[in-house]
Amino acid sequence: MSDLTPLIEEASKKSGMLWIALPGLPQPRAAWHIWHEGSAYVLTGGEGEQPLPGLPEAEQVTVIVRSKDKGGRLLSWTAAVSEVEPGDELWETVVPQLAKDRLNAASHGDQADRWARESYVMRLTPTGEVSEAPGSQRDDYAAVRPVPTPASTAGKRPFMIGGRRRRADR
Repeated sequence: MSDLTPLIEEASKKSGMLWIALPGLPQPRAAWHIWHEGSAYVLTGGEGEQPLPGLPEAEQVTVIVRSKDKGGRLLSWTAAVSEVEPGDELWETVVPQLAKDRLNAASHGDQADRWARESYVMRLTPTGEVSEAPGSQRDDYAAVRPVPTPASTAGKRPFMIGGRRRRADR
């Protein structure tokens, strides 16, 4: 393991989201997770769950962690990917924690059963390889940009009583 393992663990525990570079996608995807005993666990697949295409088939992925304080990119680490199978002892430990942290679930009652039928619980274990860490110089640095969307702001801005019009920043 790397001498940065404590940093990987601490940053990943504190961050509510990880950015995962998935095979075949042009940019990383955000994923909520839990951290348990040295690994991150994410849920994907199934009705209404976060889409992380290609993760169940991947052997390794790059995980990008942002700073909790500033929101900027903090470090990137390589993770070995494995599935947590329903019925395993690890499943019985991790799934209740995932269910507790699943903020906007449709129904909490049958969540574990539904996940066992429709979804994948994936374990991301640090391999010790860190491609970006605090203080390292990157020539190819690029911010993680949101996935393109056709959504836009439509219509006029709202009227505010006592508000003054400002010129747009240039």
